[in-house]
Amino acid sequence: MTTQEYVHARLRNAIMVGAVQPESTLTIRGLAEYLELSPTPVREALRRLSSERAIELLGNRRISIPVMTAPRLEEILRLRMTLECHAARRALPFVSEVLIDRMRAIDDRMDDYIQSRDLDALTISNHEFHRVLYTANPHQTVLPVIESVWLQLGPFQRQMIRALEQFYLIDRHKEILTALRERDAAALALAIEADIEDGIGRAGREVLQAGQPESETHPAAGWM
Repeated sequence: MTTQEYVHARLRNAIMVGAVQPESTLTIRGLAEYLELSPTPVREALRRLSSERAIELLGNRRISIPVMTAPRLEEILRLRMTLECHAARRALPFVSEVLIDRMRAIDDRMDDYIQSRDLDALTISNHEFHRVLYTANPHQTVLPVIESVWLQLGPFQRQMIRALEQFYLIDRHKEILTALRERDAAALALAIEADIEDGIGRAGREVLQAGQPESETHPAAGWM
């Protein structure tokens, strides 16, 4: 891994898990000093993140996290549903009982993270749960596109914790696992759509309608 790749991976992960808040403004020099690197690899990594629409490059060598809006949220939701349902259907013929057990173990860990209120671990495990399913298809090429969508949602997720508790009342991951065991492609797609809608859709709309209230460090009864 080159220095630029290292910086890109580290910043990308921080944004994807919501460690960087929307409307945060950072500087290239400040990031370089924090990472103890020269500004050049940081600048190049930020250009890549800008092309992924994860950040906005401002004047004076500053960067900003884009603010979520209602129309942008709806566009991202529809895109997530389309891409992830496609990826799940294509992966289904390659899903084994071993893989289902692995996904169940990840979901069990997520239940523990909910109890311990470990948001970073919860978000990372949620991504892992979905990633394990989609990459079961050895021919897949859609995961980088899906991860780009996750990247755009990362900072906003932390602002939805309070509203999420009201809406994610059914553990949709359990429905996904059941559909996988039954080899039911239609039920699998419905469970993924419901997971996205209940997890980030309804809660996200509530947050935006309320004017994006102050974020908390308390996880909800489920996660996207």
